[in-house]
Parts: sequence; structure tokens; C-alpha cells
Amino acid sequence: MCQGHVESVTFVPADRTAEFIAIVSEDDAERPAAGPGSGRPPRLRVVWLGRRRVQGIEAGAQIRVEGMLARGKDMATIFNPRYEILSRQENE
Repeated sequence: MCQGHVESVTFVPADRTAEFIAIVSEDDAERPAAGPGSGRPPRLRVVWLGRRRVQGIEAGAQIRVEGMLARGKDMATIFNPRYEILSRQENE
């Protein structure tokens, strides 16, 4: 389980297999930074396969995701997670 804010989202072109990707930075202040001297909170890639958009998942949104963690060489990833939107930024 991870709770944090969405840093960014990635939309894939229409000619590629549908997937929607979000990068989430954890808000859990008790965890150490993502590496020695990095100063950044841990980050997680969240991927919804077969979808081009997930309503409410946008940069700045606070979310909680839960699912099986896959460790990759660059970033841990959860595919097709259960999720809850905790808050969103209002459009100005």
C-alpha cells in the first residue's frame, strides 16, 4: 500500500496498446529518502493496463493505491491497483 501525491501522468499514443501511467511520491514522512543523500521521497510507478485514462488521477491528486509490487531496475511498479482518491486540486 502507498499513499502520496501524483507527480505526473503519462498518456500513450492512440497507435500503442492502451495503458495509463502515474508516478506517485509517497507522503509517509517516517520512511527514509529513496537513496543515500537523494533528499527525495520514495516514488512508485502505477500502471493501469487497458485504459487510456483513469478519472480523477491527475497531477497533484492525493491518492492511496494497493496492489502487488513489482521491483524494476529503475522504479517499483504496481499494475492495475485498487485505488482511492483522497483529494484533488481544483482547477483555477
